[in-house]
Amino acid sequence: MNKYAIGVDLGGTSVKAGVVSLDGKIINQISIPTEAEKGPETVANQIVKAIKEVSAEAFGKEIVGIGVASPGLVNLDGNTVEAPPNFKHWDSFPLRDTVFKGLANGLPLLIENDANAAALAELKFGAGRGEDDYLFVIWGTGVGGGIIIDGKIYHGPHGGAGEFGHGSIDYNGPQCNCGNIGCIESYIGQRYLSTRATKYLENKKESVVWKLVNNDASKIEPQVLYDAAMEGDAAATEIMSEAGELLGVAISSFMNVMNFDLAIVGGGVSAAGDLVFTPMNKRIKKSVMAPLRPVARAIPAQLGNQAGILGAAGLVM
Repeated sequence: MNKYAIGVDLGGTSVKAGVVSLDGKIINQISIPTEAEKGPETVANQIVKAIKEVSAEAFGKEIVGIGVASPGLVNLDGNTVEAPPNFKHWDSFPLRDTVFKGLANGLPLLIENDANAAALAELKFGAGRGEDDYLFVIWGTGVGGGIIIDGKIYHGPHGGAGEFGHGSIDYNGPQCNCGNIGCIESYIGQRYLSTRATKYLENKKESVVWKLVNNDASKIEPQVLYDAAMEGDAAATEIMSEAGELLGVAISSFMNVMNFDLAIVGGGVSAAGDLVFTPMNKRIKKSVMAPLRPVARAIPAQLGNQAGILGAAGLVM
């Protein structure tokens, strides 16, 4: 138990790095700006900087390896990261080799998609402990996911498996930013959910939501809807409940295809708790195939904002 790994969570605004024990405790961590607008070479340099800084604070500890959780498609070569959202001038870049060269310490270095890393974190240290197969869903700004099969991340033949948010639940539905029609993300991703809520509330001026945002529709977001629902606001409760049920529709479809009985749901919007999980699970029970109904369920993730660092560290532990 005296060995540790370094986990790096690469985000659009910050690079977070932490020293993690084998039992999943973050001993210390630091955060520095990503500088994503300056291109992939600069981002790689910031990752190197963060690793070196957190390593200096880990003096005397045996580091067994380094993991990096990155947005975008991580190719099966484990080196190349393609088109991470919100990163400028980045089409395809050899992130692992560049960071490895910059560190020059010879330690094992692995790169993984951030949603996959979070799925792995729950497997090793969170709600997925003791489970072999499940769908992991990140429900926040967008809707992302990771697939765990036989206790391992499933990447698919091209490395991009787990794009759960871009499965369609309605071929006549709204246009999604990805180009598809009726994606679950186009209904319940934070921006889309806020837009749908604003339209729904146009003729419900008595709603607590309007008081919470001082009648400024641009401030309507899931946290406001949750706060209003907690005050007993019927409209906000209905919006959040519908969002939970819609996610249940998508999850149950996945379960029917994969014969899974478990979904672990994390991300900012999932923090609404029973407000979304109760309708989500009711829909799952209704929509999965009969043999799955006694066991199929969605449960909250446990690791919150620590999932990125923990999952990245878990890659080398």
